[in-house]
Amino acid sequence: MVGSDGQEYLFLCKPKDDLRKDCRMMEFNTMINKLLKKHPETRRRKLRIRTYAVVPLNEECGLIEWVPNTTGFRHILTAIYNAEGLGLATKQLRDVWGSKMPAVEIYRDHVLPFYPPVFHKWFLKSFPDPTTWFEARLAYARAIAVMSMVGYLVGLGDRHGENILFDSTTGECVHVDFNCLFWRGLTFEKPEKVPFRLTPNMTDALGLTKHEGVYRSVCELTLRVLRDNKDTLMSVLETFIYDPLVEWTAKGHRSTSAATGETNNESAVQTVADIERRLKGQEKSYVTLSVEGQVHTQINEAISQDNLSRMYIGWAPWM
Repeated sequence: MVGSDGQEYLFLCKPKDDLRKDCRMMEFNTMINKLLKKHPETRRRKLRIRTYAVVPLNEECGLIEWVPNTTGFRHILTAIYNAEGLGLATKQLRDVWGSKMPAVEIYRDHVLPFYPPVFHKWFLKSFPDPTTWFEARLAYARAIAVMSMVGYLVGLGDRHGENILFDSTTGECVHVDFNCLFWRGLTFEKPEKVPFRLTPNMTDALGLTKHEGVYRSVCELTLRVLRDNKDTLMSVLETFIYDPLVEWTAKGHRSTSAATGETNNESAVQTVADIERRLKGQEKSYVTLSVEGQVHTQINEAISQDNLSRMYIGWAPWM
């Protein structure tokens, strides 16, 4: 498309997919960006979520802005592994992953040794100047930390290698495809056990401190801002109750309020309640955690080899 400024802009026309959730998430992310700009500490670190335009045309198709200068996480790693002669053949990998051994043993002893962390090499190659390399890695750590907390809050799943892109000019990550929201990943044949993607390669690119340095501090700052602005965020999310999504309309139970006459979807109501509980710092035990405790719990869940070993093979938890 040619914009009013005379520049050409690429869009993806996506059929057979409901983009309303993607559109809602872009609105939600835009709201979060405004909150991050208001807070002095997050503004100083220039924390934000990379957004892009999403235009639903109907329930089954729409337009998505093409994000320039980005490459998929899986594509980056596959190219490095192939160049260095690492990794397993597809058939070998499937045979090993589907064997009768304990899942953790398969993951730790029979898959990980063939896929050593190499993501740091992409930063070295893409940003050869020491200053730009440092800035890119810092931008990367901050971007994945912010999105980890937001993804945890709204139950964002399906974070496989094609749904996380990296900008070759800044090092930032860009998440795409928000169809798997609100813990839908738990309903898969192989339930998604991790709250966000923090695999060995993701932590490798964070440097010597891995997830204990910039990443953890930005997670804590982001979650604190989200919790401090609970009412604002919930006012945006509660619109889901009165505008149910396609699968909720099909599967959820609907009820009509006698007082207002409005029709609610019980699945949506429960989802919003779960999000509100997380914004209060309450986990499964309903014990209220500090921001630091909540971040610590979720990072441990994300890096747990027990959880990663039970993920679907297409998610590639070894990458």
